[in-house]
Amino acid sequence: MDKLVNTVRPYAWGSVSALPELLGQEPTGEPQAELWMGAHPGDPSRADRGDGPRRLDELIAADPERELGAASVARFGPTLPFLLKVLAPGIPISIQAHPSLDQARAGYAAENALSIPLDAPHRNYRDSNHKPELICALGEFDGLCGFRRPAEAAALLAGLKVPALAPLIDLLGAGDESEALSGALAAALGLDGPTAGATVRDTAEAVDKAAAGDPHGPYAPYTRITRDFPGDRGLIAGLLLNHVRLRAGQALYLGAGVPHAYLHGVCVELQANSDNVLRAGLTPKHIDVPELLRVVEFAACSPEPLLPVPVDGTPGEELYPVPIDEFRLSRFTLDGREREVDGRAPQILLCTAGTARLTAADGDVLDLARGESVFLPADGAPTRLSGTGATVFRATVTL
Repeated sequence: MDKLVNTVRPYAWGSVSALPELLGQEPTGEPQAELWMGAHPGDPSRADRGDGPRRLDELIAADPERELGAASVARFGPTLPFLLKVLAPGIPISIQAHPSLDQARAGYAAENALSIPLDAPHRNYRDSNHKPELICALGEFDGLCGFRRPAEAAALLAGLKVPALAPLIDLLGAGDESEALSGALAAALGLDGPTAGATVRDTAEAVDKAAAGDPHGPYAPYTRITRDFPGDRGLIAGLLLNHVRLRAGQALYLGAGVPHAYLHGVCVELQANSDNVLRAGLTPKHIDVPELLRVVEFAACSPEPLLPVPVDGTPGEELYPVPIDEFRLSRFTLDGREREVDGRAPQILLCTAGTARLTAADGDVLDLARGESVFLPADGAPTRLSGTGATVFRATVTL
């Protein structure tokens, strides 16, 4: 068992207080956005096996089968297939989408051929992997996810009574669903010049006015955008997307090409081991509209929160089912009874409430406080998990 030392990424959208509270630390006064747990080379966790802290990706590379198990290496290769995070947006995260595996491989190769450095601000593809993801709320969590039906999006825009939005409303009524959505998003992101500024300003004023008249109505979630990103055309793009509110313990799965943005709250996120992001707005970072439009899946959806289901054969474990094998997220809510965690796959356990105790097959004991995590190599031996009033998330793979 390796207790992990993890990196906090201080993106500008991060909450000043949420991650320090989780980790039991004093706030620095600076935004703290993402806690990374895993072996992504961008910010790998560290573990100390008696010879000082070492990067988890280097430990795995030294002996992949010992760390990951032969079955995982055969299925997913000699790297940890997933990346576990805690996200804490204090202001909205950029509207974004992630590529499919084929798109990521092609984009990564193309940018390498152009000799664009991996850390270049204008680089789109920092690795060759896709980035499907699952988020699970630790409290009330607000986000935008997937396109509204064109008619619903048109009605929402029309309700603002902003004349300059008429061309977008017309596009939402033209052609089939895919054509309507792609045309409207391209038009929203193509706004430019003084006319664009006036359109975004008038839309923001109309959103704020409508939300003031109906604080629980459909425009209210977008006031976070008008407040934190004045003048950003991402506001209009965001109005094309569904608003989703998760309660604690509810989850949401996002596949390739699904446009989304996270507005506020704290969540656990489990994703494929990638950092590929195409952005549409609400960010000072690089935005590549043509590449984003190529990656986005233009299909309307009605996102439904996922609830965990009991795992057969593992009492106390609840699973969030997803249509992918590279990552698997489950949860233990400990009630004093000892639980057993299978040891045939690589996994990271994260404690988000209370204190949990892990007991290895050899009798080694490790306590996890709130915000702490541990890497369990795939040695085949089960680990016993105990505690009262503790919540532990388990990130692993499906073999």
